[in-house]
Amino acid sequence: MTDADYMTLALELARKGAGWTSPNPMVGAVLVQNGRIIGQGWHKRRGGLHAEREALADCRESPAGAVLYVTLEPCCHHGRQPPCTDAILEAGIGRVVVGSLDPNPLVAGKGIEILQAHGVAVETGVLREECDRLNRAFFRYITVKRPYVTMKYAMTLDGKIATRTGASRWISGEAAREQVHRDRHANAAILAGVRTVLADDPLLTCRMEGGKQPLRVICDTRLRTPLDSQLVRTAGEFPTVLATGPVGAGRAAPYRAAGCQVWELPLREGRVDLPALMDRLGAEEIDSLLLEGGGTLNWAMLEAGLVQRVQVYLAPKLFGGTAPSPVAGTGVAYPAQAVRVRGWTVTPVGEDFLIEGEVDQSVYGDC
Repeated sequence: MTDADYMTLALELARKGAGWTSPNPMVGAVLVQNGRIIGQGWHKRRGGLHAEREALADCRESPAGAVLYVTLEPCCHHGRQPPCTDAILEAGIGRVVVGSLDPNPLVAGKGIEILQAHGVAVETGVLREECDRLNRAFFRYITVKRPYVTMKYAMTLDGKIATRTGASRWISGEAAREQVHRDRHANAAILAGVRTVLADDPLLTCRMEGGKQPLRVICDTRLRTPLDSQLVRTAGEFPTVLATGPVGAGRAAPYRAAGCQVWELPLREGRVDLPALMDRLGAEEIDSLLLEGGGTLNWAMLEAGLVQRVQVYLAPKLFGGTAPSPVAGTGVAYPAQAVRVRGWTVTPVGEDFLIEGEVDQSVYGDC
């Protein structure tokens, strides 16, 4: 097996931590001695052992002189766990192969420098693109302290997200809906607007067996979420935030009594300041967010430069007539002003197609 083969295995291990490690990165590690795998592991949960220490704990023979393959640069600072560089040096590892460099200012190349200073051979950049892609949420969070936002919606071939009567269940098929629940598990939070709550009364939970429940965040400037909505009635069971304007303690009291958190945020042009909301989520260690809003909120997030990825479930159906668009708002005036999606992929998901891509951030600057 080649270095790339072992790194591919490390990536497979790392993905097992999806949904559980936030706001830490997903990391996998494989130990190889004379062409034999002698230990492997991954970062299983926030606060738990890091992948390197998991792999060492999995060893059934001495790792001295072995090669360690790890998807992210080993940490060299004390956090919830001690430095992995210490464990690597204590084990006598002879060579370390790294996928991604860690942008965390506490690491940022220092882990590699420490290993090399102690005589460990280090190679970087093996399957770097794949390793970087795995932790794109962590990279954004650790550098700008805001969540990585994926805008998700389902639409028909003629661009409808509902019929002329407003009915929207179900546009996509069962396989696509199952994938959405896996994505809810993998993200730290879900964001929707109050109009979606008023129209659909959604639950916004992860219904994947054994899945993790994301923080439910509702953008509700005037605090119109009904007290008898599913969201409020289940707030004691599933964490729920109502992001609103300055409404006062009296109006917020019944929601707080029901178990909701009410965040009173500044307004921008009469609506909740979305950058301020992203800052607050980052301060709460929310590193990834699935945007399941309607057209108005989707456009507002795009216009503010707060969306990093677009995820569209395209159903082979035609509704015709007039219906809301997945992205509304004022829109752009000319085609050249379009928000562009790069590096897109198309994946069959049951009877539907999933189109994904990264939003070109160059038009926004540092948002």
